[in-house]
Amino acid sequence: MQIQAPQPAKAPRILLVTAGIDRHARELIRAFGDRGAEIRVVELAAIGFDTGAPHGLAIPGFPDGLPDAVCLRTMDAGSFEQVTRRLGVLHALSRVGVIVSNDAKAVENCVDKSATSFLLARAGIPSPRSYAVETRAEAARLLAREARPMVLKPLFGAQGKGLKLIASEADLPAEIETAGGVYYLQHFAGVAENGRFADIRVLVSAGRVAAAMRRESAGWITNIKQGAEALPMPPDPEFEALAIAATEAVGGDFCGVDLLRDEAGRAQVIEVNSMPAWTGLKRASGQDIAAIRAADLLARVAATGRRAATADALALS
Repeated sequence: MQIQAPQPAKAPRILLVTAGIDRHARELIRAFGDRGAEIRVVELAAIGFDTGAPHGLAIPGFPDGLPDAVCLRTMDAGSFEQVTRRLGVLHALSRVGVIVSNDAKAVENCVDKSATSFLLARAGIPSPRSYAVETRAEAARLLAREARPMVLKPLFGAQGKGLKLIASEADLPAEIETAGGVYYLQHFAGVAENGRFADIRVLVSAGRVAAAMRRESAGWITNIKQGAEALPMPPDPEFEALAIAATEAVGGDFCGVDLLRDEAGRAQVIEVNSMPAWTGLKRASGQDIAAIRAADLLARVAATGRRAATADALALS
């Protein structure tokens, strides 16, 4: 009887989706490669639908099938139609059995701040009260009723851009000056201590806390891209539990969660980010975030017990 030697396992095939090859993308390419993965890099805009293909998609770098997993780093900016189509691609990849991290639903839940606020409230997670309306008159009415400062944020925004502290109706911009004609207002929960504001960024990966940092700034906007300082953060079980719960509430598996304590000392979740950057976090925590990201996603691929289908297998199914 002839015994065949076991065939060596094929390297997992990872599709890194990114709008550009920045520092984070380079770190991810290296981290996946160090762990034996075969990696292809593509912009989401370059992936097309093709109903004549076995799986209905045209993916650069994968002429013979599908990746085992998609690591979503960043999405390309575009028109409403373009972004809708690109999210549709992510949905389609999940439907044909590819692991997508984060998947389209989690991205939608986080990119739309009103959806995030809704889901946090539904899950009973403490978060500043928020509103999303489409007229200045309604925004002014809410502001008068609340009688407290509120933060006006772009519904689709990141890195602290476009934030405005609203203390009175006079601070409200005209409807034409708002981002997309929407007033997303959130109770201002920031507290200055010794003339500085601070919040906490907790990175959650695969259901656990992977890293955390404290962000401090002389101003109330504490994003690193806006000049805030990244500092080490000692373990805080309350913040960590809330960050994990918030990530679960939005359906994410790799999220940056922003938290702070309000003037009464209560922990509050401010935002959940499905495509978090980590330059400041890596520096403050000492953690290799790209390595954590790669290891967790590859572990998820291994745990499925199967690999993505090739084009031939799909054609036979």
